[in-house]
Amino acid sequence: MRSPSTIFLLTACLGWLAGTGAEAHHAFAAEFDKNAPVSLEGKVTKIEWINPHAWIHLGVPQPDGSTIVWMVEGGTPNTLLRAGLNKNTLSIGEAIVVRGYQAKDKACKPACKANGRDITFPDGRKIFMGSSGTGAPRDGADPREPERR
Repeated sequence: MRSPSTIFLLTACLGWLAGTGAEAHHAFAAEFDKNAPVSLEGKVTKIEWINPHAWIHLGVPQPDGSTIVWMVEGGTPNTLLRAGLNKNTLSIGEAIVVRGYQAKDKACKPACKANGRDITFPDGRKIFMGSSGTGAPRDGADPREPERR
């Protein structure tokens, strides 16, 4: 039989390991370029309401008539719910504008990727879709970020 202090120590270690893994999935700077802001206007082609980040796939028309698919990373589903965005807020085919930052890998194969900061709907509503505290630039999109001094 194990002593209570051994069980406590094991539980604490497992909790610490679980917490570090959840926080370490990636920081903004590991994948996205703060010097490459993008504004994407197109139609929603797919929505992935998954952890650790939701993804919105957006077909963005090009001047030559082709369409480039962008995968736009948002915050966790829970973060998005608190911001007012849920899996029923967007619909396939809906036209939106997403402001964010392009991935460091600019090859766009199989799709271009960006970290989304906010979504603007055709009626003018704007919803913050990013993750706070990930190292993304302070650009005024996050209503909870402190004012610059």
